[in-house]
Amino acid sequence: MDHARDVLLMVDVQEKLAPVMDDPRRVLVNGQRLMKGAALVGVPVLVSEQYPKGLGPTMIDLRELAEPDAFLEKTTFSCAGEPSILRRLEQLGRPGVVIAGIEAHVCVTQTALDLHRMGYATRVVRDAVSSRQPESQAAALERLARAGVDLVTVEMVLFEWLGDARHPAFKEMQKLIK
Repeated sequence: MDHARDVLLMVDVQEKLAPVMDDPRRVLVNGQRLMKGAALVGVPVLVSEQYPKGLGPTMIDLRELAEPDAFLEKTTFSCAGEPSILRRLEQLGRPGVVIAGIEAHVCVTQTALDLHRMGYATRVVRDAVSSRQPESQAAALERLARAGVDLVTVEMVLFEWLGDARHPAFKEMQKLIK
């Protein structure tokens, strides 16, 4: 992973969906870490919202960390199925996509598989995704790994984005981990 080549994609962490996930707090806390880390090293953030009229907006914990133009509505389960999201990824011109969010076995998996097939270096942050049922999340992660999608952790992402302890953002990034 490389802060100059990656985009962070937060998938569907919304008000009516997040609370019914297995361990939603982990997704919110780790999502915040990823978004704050992305801001420290200049990684663009995109936030998808699955039918927000029905599922509500992105949870406030994450919503306040993104720019207003970062939010992209969709009805397709895969973010890659939504033309406006694909256009934004293409405009950013970055070959890597780091993905976190919900539900791991539906929107996250379909997005990761589609972007991987399209040639993006796709990583799913295993400690920043969830599903309603732990079995569904486990099945999603197994499937993604078999398909060649990298499974990473929040700390792996943040430290690879830094690359060096001499990076000007190192001390601030360390605070996100502790």
